[in-house]
Amino acid sequence: QLQLVESGGGLVQPGGSLRLSCAASGFTLDTYAIGWFRQAPGKEREGVSYISSSGRTTNYADFVKGRFTISRDNAKNTVYLQMNSLKPEDTAVYYCAAPKRGTVQAIYNSYAYDYWGQGTQVTVSS
Repeated sequence: QLQLVESGGGLVQPGGSLRLSCAASGFTLDTYAIGWFRQAPGKEREGVSYISSSGRTTNYADFVKGRFTISRDNAKNTVYLQMNSLKPEDTAVYYCAAPKRGTVQAIYNSYAYDYWGQGTQVTVSS
C-alpha cells in the first residue's frame, strides 16, 4: 500500500519561505500524480497545487500562483512544494495525496485521491 508522509512545515513570518516534502513508501512515486491540499481551521479543504506523474504538467490554485512551486524528484521518491512570499492566509495543515491511477480529471476534487499523508502544519504569523 502506498504511504505518503509530509514534512517541512513550521512557523514562518509573512514574506518568508518554507519547503514542504511529500515522501512515499511502499511503492515508487513515479507512476503517481500528486496533489497538494490544505485546510485551515473552520474552513473546507482546498486544492493548492498538482503535478503529473512525469512532472510534465503542473497546476496551481489562483491564490498561490507566482508564489508556490511544485516539483518532484522521482529518484528520491519525493514531491516538493516550495512556498515563497507566504501570507497569514496560507496558515493551514497541508496534505499531499495520490490517486490510484496516474492522472485525475478534476485535480482538486478530494474524492479523486485514494492515498493521503498525515498533514504538516504551516503557520504564517508575525
